[in-house]
Amino acid sequence: MPLRIVYMGTPEFAVAGLRALVEHGREIGCEVVAVVTMPDKPAGRGHKLQFSPVKEYALEVGLPILQPEKLKDEAFVEALRSYKADLQVVTAFRMLPEVVWAMPRLGTFNVHASLLPQYRGAAPINWAVINGDKQTGLTSFLLKHEIDTGNILLQETMPIGEEDTVGDVHDRLMDASAGFTLRTAELIAKCDREGVPVPATPQPECGELLPAPKIFKETCEIDFTRKAEEIRNFVRGLSPYPAAWCNLQLGETTYENVKVYRVAVSEQGPRHGHIIVSCQDGYVELLELQLPGKKRMDSKSLLNGLRTD
Repeated sequence: MPLRIVYMGTPEFAVAGLRALVEHGREIGCEVVAVVTMPDKPAGRGHKLQFSPVKEYALEVGLPILQPEKLKDEAFVEALRSYKADLQVVTAFRMLPEVVWAMPRLGTFNVHASLLPQYRGAAPINWAVINGDKQTGLTSFLLKHEIDTGNILLQETMPIGEEDTVGDVHDRLMDASAGFTLRTAELIAKCDREGVPVPATPQPECGELLPAPKIFKETCEIDFTRKAEEIRNFVRGLSPYPAAWCNLQLGETTYENVKVYRVAVSEQGPRHGHIIVSCQDGYVELLELQLPGKKRMDSKSLLNGLRTD
């Protein structure tokens, strides 16, 4: 009998692992029997209920779906128990209570988008780019009480390019997570068939642990008192979403909440036809921006548009 898996996730990032398990799970002795995702949320001007990407995929392939408001709700816990899962898989979901993560006989593993123990928290990809890291990766680990601290099953590294934005890194990690999730499930299924313990190792002790807290709008404001390279990394780490922002004076007009998607370190100060801001150790040139209510565009197009208004 294949291992019965309940998969938990919400955003697009989580769909890759679910799809891999649905399409190839039988090959490794696994079967997804249900999906848990966030409740539908109203979106847009009409406040029409919007399904999560995980729910949309689950509907496509006919999987049962649970959408609890509260993970400790007795009705949800009983419904979850009814699927008799041997294993639960979590990718980009919520913090689970013990009554949920400890339910399956083989436990619950999480796929986290960092090389743990670094970047425990909600936004690991953003913070790795913001901090100027040269590599990141994926970690699968068994859940326990403290968030993102469980014993490691597998890790896979991935380089971060000099010009990569968080969007670039997110998409590459998302693609890699499909095979990575499958390999982790295969490891557990193989150990279960052979009656041997799963080789999970404690997270290593590190000197300085870099956190990955959730990002809010105030987190995204550009601090031009910092060094130019730090500002460049900050913008990369928030582009395209949620996007760094600043208040910007162009001519005699001050624009508030201007989104900034790309900047470059500049050796020259302000000059005609360029948007350049001074910082701690020099200048940064704003190359791609979006004024409130306008489209995203390069700085040259923006300046030309302002001159013709």
